[in-house]
Amino acid sequence: MSLLPSDYELSGFFDEMFTRPEDGRVRQHYQRLAEGLAALAPAEFDRRRAAVDAAFLRRGVTFTVYNDAQGTERIFPFDLIPRIIPAAEWRRIEAGLIQRVTALNLFLDDLYHDQKVLKDNIVPPSLILGAKHFRREFMHFTVPRGIYVHICGTDLIRDAAGNYLVLEDNLRCPSGASYMIENRSAMRRALPQVFDRYGVRPVEGYTDDLLKALLHLAPEATEKPTVVLLTPGVHNSAYFEHCFLARQMGIPIVEGRDLVVRDARVYMRTTAGLMPVDVIYRRIDDDFLDPTVFRPDSLLGVPGLIQAYRAGRVALANSIGTGVADDKVIYAYVPRLIKYYLGQDAILPNVNTYLAAEPADRKFILENIERLVVKAANEAGGYGMLIGPASTREECARFRAQVAAQPRNYIAQDPIQLSRSPTWCDGRLEGRHIDLRPYIICGEKTTVTPGGLTRVALRRGSLVVNSSQGGGSKDTWVLQGEN
Repeated sequence: MSLLPSDYELSGFFDEMFTRPEDGRVRQHYQRLAEGLAALAPAEFDRRRAAVDAAFLRRGVTFTVYNDAQGTERIFPFDLIPRIIPAAEWRRIEAGLIQRVTALNLFLDDLYHDQKVLKDNIVPPSLILGAKHFRREFMHFTVPRGIYVHICGTDLIRDAAGNYLVLEDNLRCPSGASYMIENRSAMRRALPQVFDRYGVRPVEGYTDDLLKALLHLAPEATEKPTVVLLTPGVHNSAYFEHCFLARQMGIPIVEGRDLVVRDARVYMRTTAGLMPVDVIYRRIDDDFLDPTVFRPDSLLGVPGLIQAYRAGRVALANSIGTGVADDKVIYAYVPRLIKYYLGQDAILPNVNTYLAAEPADRKFILENIERLVVKAANEAGGYGMLIGPASTREECARFRAQVAAQPRNYIAQDPIQLSRSPTWCDGRLEGRHIDLRPYIICGEKTTVTPGGLTRVALRRGSLVVNSSQGGGSKDTWVLQGEN
């Protein structure tokens, strides 16, 4: 029995691997993978898959699901069929991502200084003033090196024709890079013969690039900067990643209680006394960073941190106030921002988006909500979203009322038939919908890790790839050559 079934269904979706599975047609860059899989018996493949799960359990490669009766800690689901991206395809993705984050950094710098973008009405001022993550407190504040977004995870999807589209930008505390690296390690162990037949570009350099970018932010005249990773703690859903990245970079991982501010200087408590801290890679949202400035009930942050930041004695990555640019309403304007700041057309287009804040769009959304995907402007993880065609009449009615009551906080998009990839489910290969989160790092130069986290909706027919909603992941192979 072959792993590659003759009855694999395309169902009108763009499939990453197959063109016509019934007669063995696979895309050229998947040919060697198909040959390797054909040589594996299903029982042997299943054994290797189980070995990866066991290794993930031993290594603690987990994520947290809140409010679940089955428990909070889960092994991160991993599928052994990789996603493969040819070199020419990746060059376009890379150029589009660098273009996008460059424009977003220029937008944030303008927004917190001269606000020409608002004066020229490229973005309506009301949308910025009503944005949840716009930080008026940081108007006219110059961030270290002029960089607002140091780490960005931009989610990409492919439509029915195979075109890459940007689904959203994650500019505050983007997660998942640790799983990208762990997935690669797992693939090397599980399918070494197949992996070695390809020239796959490495992803392990991500943490080196990240550390270089963080060191680049250190206050001038600091000979040996101290960088720390600030985590909310062990109960956070991304705590595994926080530990993983700190360990890979060789920097301390700290909680708010481990830091103290003296004379506008941040120090880390150690057994040898207080140690100055120069750069903080924070995995805590703005609201919780400093109870003396933002939420006074926060126990996660550091009192006085913002004072030290304003004084230029510590750098933060990502900078405070970046969240205004990953608001799903502002997302709709990014192609205009690219044209405004760079004089270029967007290399990677957006998904067609309707803004409930616009009267004509709002009318269209309310009248057609059963046919649209509706999203709350500042939710993440698959929450605050309605997939109209897959929802009940009651769910649509509830969202219709929410959109009518708070139009600024909602957008809608035409449903996209996300591309699919062969995925091992219930003892056989079946097509499952996927997206891609590449990671962009902005430091002395801007780099894109060649790969990213391919997320897969493990539930049949589901378009939601988030791990908190039953999704898993795949390794992403970017090829060095053209084949």
